[in-house]
Amino acid sequence: MSRIQRALAALAGRIDTPAPIVLVDVVQDNIDRMQAFADQRGLHVRPHVKTHKCVEIGRRQLAAGAVGITAGNVGEAEVFAAAGFDDIFLAYPVWPSGTKGARLRRLTESVRLRVGVDNVAAIDALADAMAGEPERLEVVIEVDCGARRSGAPPELAGDLALAARRRGLVPVGVFTYPGHGSAGPDARVRAARDQETALVTAVRSLTGAGITAQVVSAGSTPTVEFTASSVITEIRPGEYVFCDLDNTRLGACTDDQVALFVATTVVSDWVPDQVIVDAGTKALSREGSAERGYGGVAGTKAVLTKLNEYHGFLGLPAGDFRPGIGTVLPVVPNHVCPVVINFEELIVTDSTGTSLQRWPIDARGFLS
Repeated sequence: MSRIQRALAALAGRIDTPAPIVLVDVVQDNIDRMQAFADQRGLHVRPHVKTHKCVEIGRRQLAAGAVGITAGNVGEAEVFAAAGFDDIFLAYPVWPSGTKGARLRRLTESVRLRVGVDNVAAIDALADAMAGEPERLEVVIEVDCGARRSGAPPELAGDLALAARRRGLVPVGVFTYPGHGSAGPDARVRAARDQETALVTAVRSLTGAGITAQVVSAGSTPTVEFTASSVITEIRPGEYVFCDLDNTRLGACTDDQVALFVATTVVSDWVPDQVIVDAGTKALSREGSAERGYGGVAGTKAVLTKLNEYHGFLGLPAGDFRPGIGTVLPVVPNHVCPVVINFEELIVTDSTGTSLQRWPIDARGFLS
């Protein structure tokens, strides 16, 4: 019996479903393992809190040695700043419209705030938003390493850093995101190499512009194992704290490192090769496909083949198992991040299932 199965068996009758169950001992092991990995290579850890959005988990990451946190939007940064986190990198190309300019200014009054930029228009808008005090805001130039998302060409990093300096902002380095490392097991190594090449080019570009790259920031959970440290100073993994099926399939984690699953109950059983559970898209999101499923039952080959809002269609492979109505099952999501935001709290236990706590998902609903 796996850790997940053992914990769920011990929780029987004590929880409502669907519910996100977190194994705190596995979370702590994952935090400590990542910190040790970074320490051995002389790297800083700046975990991305978008995965857990939970102040308690963020505090555990700092206690283990993280230098600060990464946030995905202004709202996330505000929640963690209010909880006492004082070193925050907003790794996103923020456009300071509406209330965001004033909110950024307030954040710089209480925390060291770094913001990602990848174009001159955003640099000018951020400088204007700082209302005569642009020197209070540090910026990190985002460059693309092959994910084809946001990020300027690496060779232009120096020009953007100079544009930021001319406007009074403080350029402190460069960052990138190797998102294409999630395409498959072999893609992890290629994406890590692309990341290294892009960051080396970007650092040279800053040096050529007369600017020192104090921060050279890299992601991500799928690629972190292959992070080279020739120029990189920090890593920003997020999913490692919980892990999920996608990372397991990629080889970025093991089954025993999965720390979050969704407990769900079988509620209907009329079709020979499937049962219906009470976890649909409102619990598990829509990450997946009919071919790879929308989450899998831990310890079995069964995957959810289809989701409605409140119904999960659990396909049952021949000769595997057939859970009866009322059976509570542990579903490991494909991608953990969009699952967490569907709930208000995490049900926290350990691998024995003997303890039971509830931790709020503090930054839930903060999307801007």
